Formats: sequence, C-alpha cells, structure tokens
Amino acid sequence: MADVKIYSAEVCPYAERSRLVLHEKNVELELIEIDLANKPDWFNDVSPYGKVPALDHGGKRVYESAIINEYLDEVFADPPLLPADPERRAIARIWIDYCNTRLGTPAYKLIREDDPKVQKDLKDELITVLRFMEKEGLRKISDGPYWMGTEPTLVDFAFYPHFERYCVIEHYRGFKIPEGCTRILSWLDAMRGRASVKAIENPPQFYIDRYAKQQQTKNAA
Repeated sequence: MADVKIYSAEVCPYAERSRLVLHEKNVELELIEIDLANKPDWFNDVSPYGKVPALDHGGKRVYESAIINEYLDEVFADPPLLPADPERRAIARIWIDYCNTRLGTPAYKLIREDDPKVQKDLKDELITVLRFMEKEGLRKISDGPYWMGTEPTLVDFAFYPHFERYCVIEHYRGFKIPEGCTRILSWLDAMRGRASVKAIENPPQFYIDRYAKQQQTKNAA
C-alpha cells in the first residue's frame, strides 16, 4: 500500500495541481476519488474544510493545494519545484497567489453567469488578468518555456489546470485567450508536452460534457 494518499476529484483544478506535482516527483500514491456532490461523512475527518485535494502521508494530513504542493516539495526533494534563490522563490509564491486570487474567479463566474452584460464584464476582467500575466509575468521573469525559466516549478502546476478547463468557457461563452498572449500559448504547449500532464489530463469534451450535466441538474431542480 502506498505511503501517500491523495483525495481528489477529477473535475477539480486544485486537486489536479497536487496530482501533477506527485507525478513530477514520481511518488507512488493511492488516488481516492471524492464525489463533491455527495461527499462521504468520513471525509470531514480527512479535510476539515471539506475540500479536495487532501493529502495523507504516513498518517500526516495536509490540505489546501498550495500548502500540499510546498509540503511535497520539501518532503520529496527531487526534482525541486521552487527556485533555490530566496528572491526567485518569493516571486514564484507571488505568482501562485496571483493564480489563487485573480485567475480562477472570473473564469468560473463566467461559466455560471447567464446575464450577457455580466458575462461581458467578466470576459473583460479575465482579459485584463491574462494580459497582465503575459506582460508582467512570462515576458519579464522567464528566460525559458516555463514561468520561472527552463524547468517547471510549482507556479506552472498552479496555473495549468485552470487552462485545461478553458475549453468550457470557449465552447459555451465564446471566450478565447486574447491576441498577443503568445507567451501564454507557448507555455501551454510546453506544459501539454510534459509526461505528468499527459498522465492525468482529460480531453476538452470531458469538461464540456460535465458542464452540460451540471446544467441539466440545475434546470431540473
């Protein structure tokens, strides 16, 4: 039995972050899928927040994806996924925080919003976020295909799962990554080529169909 258990939900981008890190580090793991719409009672003992991902490492329990990923990087040191230099490490953490606080919210609000005017406002907000990432992030701090340079870091694995799900807002809301964000697009190509991503990624139709099912359930309620 694996010493590491990861409690996950296939649809959740935050759970995918930690699964990607575990794959990058070749950690043997037991994957436990949680139905977020019908969570078992015992899951609250694993994650007091009631959210995925949650990690059990030899009886030590950690939750919240960004904290899990830093824990994994400290415990399973090879390959390192944060820069050794303190300043660069701080920059990496700033961008992970930017991802947590700025990127996900407008995208997920957009897919749930029915009002066309509010949709437009959310699209404009998301375009602003992406252009900031392009100009102030990838173009300024990276000399390689990834966020912090020639090798991926926790920053890349924080951002990528959100983009894997952008097919939903493209399909249902007509939203596309804005013109001029060429570094974001080349970064996405680099990430899609990684073995860790290929091991657990889902095709666009998976997310598109999941949204359709959610809408059917919502309309039937």
